[in-house]
Amino acid sequence: MATLPLLSMTEPLPGFPGHRDYVLVTADGDGRLFWLQSMAPDGPRFLAVDPGVYFPDYAPRLPAPVCAGLGLEDPAQARLYCLVTVPAEGPAAATANLRAPLVVDPVTWRATQVVLPDGAHPIRRPLRR
Repeated sequence: MATLPLLSMTEPLPGFPGHRDYVLVTADGDGRLFWLQSMAPDGPRFLAVDPGVYFPDYAPRLPAPVCAGLGLEDPAQARLYCLVTVPAEGPAAATANLRAPLVVDPVTWRATQVVLPDGAHPIRRPLRR
């Protein structure tokens, strides 16, 4: 199981104010699914995906203040991850939140979740089509 470096959130994820340090751990053998795991012993864990793998057309315009806050000179350098919801119906009905991606600076590993200001990207886009 491969682990990426420690992600330091510039702002906590909504609803989880005490958690700023996370790691991304591969949840499968091919790097398509990740666990965003809090470093706190009882901290939250979220399923996440690299949206480019599932949605090749996904190219959100990142707000300049978000990039500046992370120290990203070029928004194209950012790594994006989208949180996944698996409903009671099971994994076949899983959706990705494309409206609020996690934006990661791959140099400093600082990260933030941003709610995109335009409505072009859905909150729940099915992973399967």
